[in-house]
Amino acid sequence: QVQLQESGGGLVQAGGSLRLSCATSGRPIRTLATGWFRQPPGKEREFVAVISRTSRDTYYADSVKGRFTISRDNAANTVILQMNSLKPEDTAIYYCAADESRLPLATPSEYDYWGQGTQVTVSS
Repeated sequence: QVQLQESGGGLVQAGGSLRLSCATSGRPIRTLATGWFRQPPGKEREFVAVISRTSRDTYYADSVKGRFTISRDNAANTVILQMNSLKPEDTAIYYCAADESRLPLATPSEYDYWGQGTQVTVSS
């Protein structure tokens, strides 16, 4: 049974940075493509970024390109989302998700495994 656990959320001022981590248990994370989604208040869950099993391929939502970076640390069984230049519109619950399938994996329905989410709040 694959389990994902997010950490690193919190409250930050606009222009600041946060580093989210997704720790995996039950299976080596290097065997899974891993993505991040977010759900702003009152809105649908939306794609943020995804990284392939080999780390060769990454995809980002247009809204976060140039500000967010996804990476993996296979030794630590963790995927990282580094978020810089944060904006109030980045406020959301951020979810980590994983799946065996190939990229792009840009929709929630394509993922088999999900974490519980971590709150990110960006104040203006």
